[in-house]
Amino acid sequence: MAKSENITWQTTKIDKAQRQARFGHKSAVLWFTGLSGSGKSTIAVEVEKYLFEHQINSYVLDGDNVRFGLNSNLGFSAEDRAENIRRIGEVSKLFVDAGIITLTAFISPYQEDRERVRKILDPDEFIEVFVDTPLEVCEQRDVKHLYEKARRGEIKGFTGIDAPYEAPEHPEITIDTSKQSLETSVQQIVSYLEKHHYIKIAD
Repeated sequence: MAKSENITWQTTKIDKAQRQARFGHKSAVLWFTGLSGSGKSTIAVEVEKYLFEHQINSYVLDGDNVRFGLNSNLGFSAEDRAENIRRIGEVSKLFVDAGIITLTAFISPYQEDRERVRKILDPDEFIEVFVDTPLEVCEQRDVKHLYEKARRGEIKGFTGIDAPYEAPEHPEITIDTSKQSLETSVQQIVSYLEKHHYIKIAD
């Protein structure tokens, strides 16, 4: 489909800095990446809950949820995976402009795709959270039996089995859910946000 040439960016009268000032915190993307079953969505949902309870505007964009609507026309080929992440990157940028801390939980297996998202945001707005849970642990947790189906050849191109996962080289945060509790993982992320002045949790 050809890109439209008859468009211009509409400037609004309220900018990102004003929204952040109104909300009392900075906005950014917490980009959770890791194998299926690593714990990305579980942690993201708990972090969102914690932030909400502390009056911080946040929202989770989950991989499965997004494929029900926005990305329902995409499959799991390398090309479709890249487009999936591109779209989420653009949506995340809009959320950040709106002053919201955005938590995305996508396998996002390719380093190039994740770096493309990082580059469309301001330098301090992309926080890569590598959920570095071992493959064998992810398989043990697999309530959907996706790994079993992939190993039997019923699912093709499954990340970690017959499709690659490129681990982040320099993530801002690394979590191994096989070694630490959900509560500890949430606090690790909240502590990072506080230390780097994204949020301030009232005593």
